[in-house]
Amino acid sequence: MAQGLDDEQEPGERPVFPAPAPPLRVVFMGTPDFAAASLRALLSWPGAEVLCVYTQPDRPSGRGQECAPPPVKLAALAAGIEVRQPLNFKDEADVAALRALSFDVLVVAAYGLILPQSVLDAPRLLPVNVHASLLPRWRGAAPIQRCLQAGDLVTGITIMKMELGLDSGPILLQRALRIAEGDHAGILHDELAQLGAEALLEALARLPLGRLMRLPQDEALVTLAPKLRKEEGLIDWNREAEPLHNHIRAMHPWPGAFFDWEQAPGKVLRLSIEPGTIGGDAPAGVAPGTILGLCETEQGQRLAIATADKLYLVARLTPRGKKPQDAQAFACGYLKTSQG
Repeated sequence: MAQGLDDEQEPGERPVFPAPAPPLRVVFMGTPDFAAASLRALLSWPGAEVLCVYTQPDRPSGRGQECAPPPVKLAALAAGIEVRQPLNFKDEADVAALRALSFDVLVVAAYGLILPQSVLDAPRLLPVNVHASLLPRWRGAAPIQRCLQAGDLVTGITIMKMELGLDSGPILLQRALRIAEGDHAGILHDELAQLGAEALLEALARLPLGRLMRLPQDEALVTLAPKLRKEEGLIDWNREAEPLHNHIRAMHPWPGAFFDWEQAPGKVLRLSIEPGTIGGDAPAGVAPGTILGLCETEQGQRLAIATADKLYLVARLTPRGKKPQDAQAFACGYLKTSQG
C-alpha cells in the first residue's frame, strides 16, 4: 500500500486545517469518484462555502447503458448544493451565469472539460486544480496509470493555479506518496483521492495568508499521461517480468489486463488477470505466455505463466463470460481439460 512521505499523523487520523474567516466562496467543478472526495472535504470544512457544483452531463453507464449521474452530482445533491451540467462553456450565457455567483475560488478536479480563459478568469482570487501526480511529471488524463506503467516509485498530488495549457500552471502545493510494489491503479486512485482532498484544504487554508508558492513548472521535465484506451489492457508476454507487472497493475481495475490463451489447437480463450507477483526464472525453451500450472507460494497457490525472463504468479483470473476464480479453480476447470 502506498505511503505518504511527509505524513506524521497517527494512522486513521486526518489533518485539521484552519478555516479562513469569512469562509471562501467556492465553485466546484468535477465529475468522477476522484473529484467527489475533494468535494466532500470542502463540504465538511468550515473554511469554504460551496455555492454551486458543475459536473459532466448524465451519461449511459454499465451493461444496461442506463443514464447515470456522475459521483460528484450525487455528492452535491446529497448536501443540497445546486448542480449545473453544461455541455461546455461555448455559450456565453453559461459563462455569465458562472460569473454571477461572485465567488472567490474555482476548484477543479477531474472535470473532463477544457475550460476557456473566460471561466478561469471568473473567480475573484484564482482557479485551482487538484491533479494526481507530481507535476510536471504526468500531465494529462491518466497520471495514475502512466506512473505505474513507468515503474515510478513515488507519485503524489499537485495543487496548481490553472491556465489554458494542459496542466501547465504554476505549482501552489505538492504532497508526495510512495508507491509500493503491490499497488495497482485502484489502490493509488483511492489513496490519491484522499490525499488530494487534504492537499486542497491545506492550499485553501494557506491562500488568505499568502503562504502558497507559485512555482513555475520546468518544461524540460514534462512527461505526458494520455487518456487510457481499452485495448491497452492487452498483455505482451514477450516482455520481461518487471515491466510486464507494471503494465498489469496499471490496467487494474480498468480496462483490465487480458490475453488470448490457446486452450487447445484452434480453441482460443480470452483471460483477464489481476496483478500478481514475479517468481523465479522461467524454464528454458518455454514460450512466453505458456501457462505452466499451479505452484505453491507463501501466499498460497498461484498460476505460473512464463514471461521473457521470469514466471509471473497469478492468484485470480477471469475467463471471458465467466466469474472471477482463484488459481486452483482455474487449473481444475481448464488446465486438466486442455491437457487431458
